[in-house]
Amino acid sequence: MQQVEKKQRENWGSRFGFLMAAAGSAVGLGNIWRFPYLTGMNGGGAFIVIYLICVFVVGLSIMTAEFAVGRRTGLAAVGAYKSYSNRWSFAGALGVLSGFFIMGFYPVVGGWALAYAFKSVTGLLANPGALGDAFGAFITSPVEPLVWTLIFLALNVVIVAKGVAGGIEKAGKVLMPTLFVLLIFIIFRSVSLPGSGAGLTFLFKPDWSQVNGSTVLAALGQAFFSLSLGMGCMITYGSYLNKKENLPSNALLVTSMDTAVAILAGIAIFPALFAFGMEPAAGPGLVFVVVPSIFAEMGGAGVLFSVLFFALLVVAALTSSVSLLEVVVAYLIDQKNMERKPAVYASSGIMVVTCILSSLSLGVMSGFTILGVGVFDFFDILTDKIFLAIGGMLLAIFVGWVIKKEDLKDELTNGGTVKFALFEAWYNLTKYVIPVAIAIVAISGITAIAQKSLMIFGLLVIVVLALFSKKL
Repeated sequence: MQQVEKKQRENWGSRFGFLMAAAGSAVGLGNIWRFPYLTGMNGGGAFIVIYLICVFVVGLSIMTAEFAVGRRTGLAAVGAYKSYSNRWSFAGALGVLSGFFIMGFYPVVGGWALAYAFKSVTGLLANPGALGDAFGAFITSPVEPLVWTLIFLALNVVIVAKGVAGGIEKAGKVLMPTLFVLLIFIIFRSVSLPGSGAGLTFLFKPDWSQVNGSTVLAALGQAFFSLSLGMGCMITYGSYLNKKENLPSNALLVTSMDTAVAILAGIAIFPALFAFGMEPAAGPGLVFVVVPSIFAEMGGAGVLFSVLFFALLVVAALTSSVSLLEVVVAYLIDQKNMERKPAVYASSGIMVVTCILSSLSLGVMSGFTILGVGVFDFFDILTDKIFLAIGGMLLAIFVGWVIKKEDLKDELTNGGTVKFALFEAWYNLTKYVIPVAIAIVAISGITAIAQKSLMIFGLLVIVVLALFSKKL
């Protein structure tokens, strides 16, 4: 491992603060929005059982590996790989690019949630039959969604500019408990509705007749992406940890909290769906069209619950987007020797431009495409279907085949002072099994992309990064 000279690094102020920030990074729109609709489209309880297996076998192992790599090197994604070999720095750069591209559209969706929290008290629910048209008109507007996007992005800038302990950690300590409180509050209302029991049965009674190969792939993909793996977030957060922290224990806690939010989101949504006779397999429009329809059916109390739900969505989006911005900022600090605030302003300044293009691509710029798709979809497909899965696969290969086994054991047991009884099982799983499992998800995702030119572009980017990795 090459020795890299680096300035005094920021650290988390407390274990609780780190756990809240790391769990916040994992918990995002994927938990509140993507998980419920995937569950609905893949048969309910059977999907959840497979998802849980994927989370605690693949997801937990990769998160443990990312924490270990980050803390051992004391560097964010690019520097962590580079400290072992310049040839591997492209894998870290892929994570930085992933964070950057995701922040090209993620704040747009976060802005939608923020807007809907306010719209809930200004007549959003007045005409339930028009909710679909209203959402379409809103996201294609040239100005209104941009305003909300910029407000959401500004919240990220304020938090990240204040640093690790003073900004990200403090925000996590407030936002994550708030998220759980809001979620529990909505659950109480949802399960109290007449007929809600059918929704709970749908969630927790597996129907194995619905399971096929695509169900397993969907569960593995959701488990991987939900935990913010393969994009450098957990390597970066791990690099701020002190040497006394128990990494396997922390990884288990973060994974468990992320999974709990996903399951709770299902409990919050599906009982209400069944109570009002709505379709569980509603697809991506579930949150912004179907869920408001549920609240509209509740009468006067529906406004309150709509505000709470979209506030919950904003919090979930914010905790994840903060970590994505930090991945890019940490790269500029570690590798380009920038101070934190200039790094934040430079990164977010470019993200403003990409977010504007993403938002406009849904409306007035819908005719402008990159490799056959709009800007919003370009960023989404490139990261979700290509970069993240390949990034996670590269991490598993790096940990299993580049870092010495004894170094990993030393890091995960804090020099032998804490126990990690499952080290051998974790190591062999990470080295031999997980790269293959993630490769299956990556290949299936890539081959599912209709725009083959986009697939070729993504793979070309990875090749170019590998060739020029020494300059990173």
